[in-house]
Amino acid sequence: MESRRSFLKKSAAIAGGVSLMGLGSTTLSSCSAKSPLFKISIAEWSLNKSIFGKSRELGREAFVKLLNDDPDSLLQGEIEHLDFAKIARGDFGIDAVEYVNTFFFNKASNTKYLNEMKTVADGEGVKSLLIMCDREGALGDPDSSARAVAVENHYKWIDAAKHLGCHSIRVNAQSEGEYDEQMKLAADGLSRLTEYGAKNNINVIVENHGGLSSNGKWLSGVMDLVNQPHCGTLPDFGNFYLGDWEDKGNDWYDRYVGVEELMPYAKAVSAKSHNFNADGTEKDTDYTKMMKIVLDAGYRGYVGIEYEGPDLSEMDGITATKELLEKVRDELANNYS
Repeated sequence: MESRRSFLKKSAAIAGGVSLMGLGSTTLSSCSAKSPLFKISIAEWSLNKSIFGKSRELGREAFVKLLNDDPDSLLQGEIEHLDFAKIARGDFGIDAVEYVNTFFFNKASNTKYLNEMKTVADGEGVKSLLIMCDREGALGDPDSSARAVAVENHYKWIDAAKHLGCHSIRVNAQSEGEYDEQMKLAADGLSRLTEYGAKNNINVIVENHGGLSSNGKWLSGVMDLVNQPHCGTLPDFGNFYLGDWEDKGNDWYDRYVGVEELMPYAKAVSAKSHNFNADGTEKDTDYTKMMKIVLDAGYRGYVGIEYEGPDLSEMDGITATKELLEKVRDELANNYS
């Protein structure tokens, strides 16, 4: 296993190559008065293999048990969570990051550790945008007591997000039961959590993340029920499987329809990528078509890279996604104000 120092030294050595790949119209356009259509951020999950290492080979049950009992033991990779902002800036020239709570699962209330994260990000000139929160209970749990616990479990992440200077935490709208009942349950949990978030000026945003949450019509209906300005969505280009992610089948929601339905509530956007064609386009998602949907909705915020592919390395996959987003941004620049 490479040491942290060794890895960062290598990262610095290849940073110039990555930045050179970005030269061209995108770099030159930064000299003009016109702001880019959207900015690019990076989701920490793009590096999950390099952070978790061999612990990713554990079964789901064993992984969750360790996450609850000894979360630091899961961090067996060559990259350390505290180096994320350095890598975002040094390797990719990206100035905004989206954290994942499972990489510092037992440190939401650790002020010293959060200060370290903030110091690193500030030192790199990197903005901390949000924390993606998982494994804290179902906000739409049919059991009212369990639902209340899930809501309260997220409070500490709102506090952490505020400490780090984020604008949001990303949560899941997980529930059980009939379509309409799940909508009401999820809206109840989200409403309670959003009340706490609003007091701290932190948004609570929901990603399409499996089950009914990947049904754009259902999730937009939940947003209408919550009807609070601090509650919104994080449309993900790829997470439109309607079943259990552990047992994928063919029950998929149309990704373009789904993103269009979720964009009116969007406070962030996730550019999911898996596989690329020889010309640099993504095999599963037409990025030009998808970004037109995003921009047509009036969104001009950050679009977060979230690479999950099996073929390219994480570093190469992130670079490929960034270059594709830059290409599409340049192509659409004259079509939007």
